[in-house]
Amino acid sequence: MHILFAVGRVLLVLIFIFSGARKLLDLPGTTAMISGYVTVPDALSGFATQLQETIGLTVPQLLAILVGTIELVGGLLIAFNIATRGAAAVLALFTLLTIFYAHNFWSMAGDALQTNLIHAMKNLSIMGGLLTFAVLGSWRPTRSND
Repeated sequence: MHILFAVGRVLLVLIFIFSGARKLLDLPGTTAMISGYVTVPDALSGFATQLQETIGLTVPQLLAILVGTIELVGGLLIAFNIATRGAAAVLALFTLLTIFYAHNFWSMAGDALQTNLIHAMKNLSIMGGLLTFAVLGSWRPTRSND
């Protein structure tokens, strides 16, 4: 049973590891994708301008780096059973935000609605697994004589 638990943990987070690595390896593409989903509210535009002038990166560029890092590092932490509870909680929240920003099926129609509804449901299922690991942490099953 120990091996199945480890395999299940790794399989659950493979999507984050590959997706995060892909996003970090293609920052211009990730930035373009994020620009289509997220806009800086007017109330924060002054702060965003200061941040951009200080760091030299736009808000979508910073978000692209942040998103890729969260996915890759969070996935690797869970895969290697390090800080599992925290990483699972962060990835669960990230996945919820992904549904809200990237798969907002409630504002779509036709094929887009169906496709994004399926992605949202997939993400909800992944969140279920992540919440399980947020509760279990680095728990390891005990041997039984079954």
